[in-house]
Order: sequence, then structure tokens, then C-alpha cells
Amino acid sequence: MTTAARQEVLGLYRRIFRLARKWQAASGQMEDTIKEKQYILNEARTLFQKNRNLTDTDLIKQCIDECTARIEIGLHYQIPYPRPIHLPPMGLTPLQGRGLRSQEKLRKFSKPVYLKSHDEVS
Repeated sequence: MTTAARQEVLGLYRRIFRLARKWQAASGQMEDTIKEKQYILNEARTLFQKNRNLTDTDLIKQCIDECTARIEIGLHYQIPYPRPIHLPPMGLTPLQGRGLRSQEKLRKFSKPVYLKSHDEVS
């Protein structure tokens, strides 16, 4: 990992912990706030530990982009959880009727950047 990438990752890690410290739940309930803060901290620790040994610069860049997107979406919508996507089971157009395998491939490619690691952790 390059020095610049390392600094960017550590900066994101600190930013997430600062965000969790200041987080207030949209409902205003103290129990919800505590639960959401704990979720933010656990999610960050889990994902950063999982990706600790990455050396491929493209994968590191994807993880940085995902982290940034999740932070911005969380701040905008005031929810720490990733926003789900709703795709009907056979809703994507297949390439010349190749069937289910092509549908699975299309669903994988249509997943937004902020949900790439969510299914792996959950």
C-alpha cells in the first residue's frame, strides 16, 4: 500500500469514529442513538479488519470509494445502515436469452458501490 493510500484509509477510519461519537439518531431516542453508534463502530472495525491485508491498489481504491459513499449516504439520510436496493428476480434484461446465470451476473454488476461489502459482513 502506498503512503498516500495508507493516509487516506487512516483518515477515513478516524472520520468514521468521529462521526460515531457525534451521531444522533433521527428518532431522537437515546436507545436508538446508542444502538446506531454501536453499529457504526462495529461495522467499521469489521470491514477495516477484513480488508487490512489488501495490497492491490484497485481493490484499495474500491474500498475507499465504498467507505466514502457510505459515509455520505449515512449523513444525508441520517441512517447508518446501508440503503437496500430492490431488483425484481428476473427484472434485468438478459443478453440473448442466456437464462439464470446471466441474470445473476447482471445483478452482481448492478449492485451499487456502497453495498459491495455489506452482504459479506451481514
